[in-house]
Amino acid sequence: MISAFTGTDIRAAEQPLLDSGGGAVLMQRAAHGLAAAIVSELRARRHRFAGSSITVLAGKGNNGGDGLFAASFLARRGMRTTAVLTAASAHPEALAAFAAAGGRVLVLDSGNAEELAVLCAGDDVVIDAVLGTGARGGLRGAAAELVAALQELRPRFVVACDVPSGVDADTGEVHWPVLHAHLTVTFGGIKAGLLADPGEGCAGRVQLVQIGIESLLPAPVLRRFSTADLAALLPSPGRRAHKYARGVLGVVAGSERYAGAAVLSVHAAAVSGAGMVRYLGPESVARQVLARTPEALWEAGQAGRVQAWLLGPGLDGAGPGNTGPDAGAQLQRARDGLAAALDGGLPAVVDAGALDLLPDRCPPHWILTPHAGELSALLGRSEMLVTREDVESRPLHFVRLAAEHTGATVLLKGATTLVASPSGAVFSQSEGCPWMATAGSGDVLAGILGALLAQRTGPGMDDDGAFAALGIAPEDRWAALGAVAASLHGLAGSAASGATGPRFGGAPVTALGIAGAVSGVWASVMREGG
Repeated sequence: MISAFTGTDIRAAEQPLLDSGGGAVLMQRAAHGLAAAIVSELRARRHRFAGSSITVLAGKGNNGGDGLFAASFLARRGMRTTAVLTAASAHPEALAAFAAAGGRVLVLDSGNAEELAVLCAGDDVVIDAVLGTGARGGLRGAAAELVAALQELRPRFVVACDVPSGVDADTGEVHWPVLHAHLTVTFGGIKAGLLADPGEGCAGRVQLVQIGIESLLPAPVLRRFSTADLAALLPSPGRRAHKYARGVLGVVAGSERYAGAAVLSVHAAAVSGAGMVRYLGPESVARQVLARTPEALWEAGQAGRVQAWLLGPGLDGAGPGNTGPDAGAQLQRARDGLAAALDGGLPAVVDAGALDLLPDRCPPHWILTPHAGELSALLGRSEMLVTREDVESRPLHFVRLAAEHTGATVLLKGATTLVASPSGAVFSQSEGCPWMATAGSGDVLAGILGALLAQRTGPGMDDDGAFAALGIAPEDRWAALGAVAASLHGLAGSAASGATGPRFGGAPVTALGIAGAVSGVWASVMREGG
């Protein structure tokens, strides 16, 4: 499991070593780790060391010191190094070491930002070491001009020292301009802002360098599952399992206008391991659902016994666009499903149209699955003036706020999916690719999540053991399941697209293609992580 911390947590863990005079040791460890990461990258790219050109953008603080020391190590390996000092002063010992290693020093001023940007962009590596975890706000003045110009010029390879300058280490909020990194080398502990958008989108690949403070860190503020964690948390039926023991999911989804939402969510639930899926909806929609997933049951009246509910995908009429003839009846089915879940103490996935039907306070085992616009509307019900743009700029803050105010677990969909428990615990997953931004993709995620809830609360499943083994508190297992579902969804989307990495490459993919890849991804996770 990947654990992430606030910048305040990291600085507090460093303080005892700083108080005992160990600050120089911490900086040397960080600088050596940064230099080693760059050497490793050049080797992977089969790039020669001798004669390679590297520029470090060095701020006046310890972050600039880390960058200057790292550049001095690289200079001794035969690389041509330049330091652009972005302030009137720099870390004195690091600057002296850089000069002694033969590095060239240039000073940024109000008149040479564009000229230096062109110079830096031609180098093999640019190290961003301007602002560190203690910075508040973004770059200003000539430093902002330099970085803005560099971002337009797109350097070959950018390495951020600890965090990209302008990214809030605690929240992931971005203060533009920011030089997008291909690699961020971070020290002591991964910063929460590197695993939450929009900061994650600026950080590239994140590599942790241990500097000796790890045992002093508190509990993480954000966690991300590895393949082994996913394998441990995915349900696995016993030899004598039967369909009812595997978990039964009740689904209220779709409408005559949005029949595809029902088709996709039911099919995704079926291929994600639910022992049975009971569909409640119009007969015309049920025919289409059963044509794709004949294993599902259509319940013309009330559903039989279920272990979990999925409510809301594709409901027509939850807002001003109520045009479907069966919209009112389907909304009532969703209300009845919410009431049944509340009365029976059952977990529920509440998506899309059903978000408008929520009570003021929800149980923590209800998982709300809004996108940014829906989350802003949800918070607006509490008389908070929050726009979609607000949520997109500070998703970690607002997903926590939504969980706190609703009492439910909240899964905020996005390039990085964040899942917040009312307890304050947050999980972050980001295995998908951009091609997954397609109609129906969220319906597939809802089906996957509903199936996992049904299985984990079915009579044949152990609710807590696997979570406890990973240090996940009982009250946070719902958020953990949300993160597992988000991971499966992202992995399935990347597999269906043929993406070569977690964010790039691949080809267009449909929501049905994502659902079709779930079984193969599940098997791969169990094989690799089991």
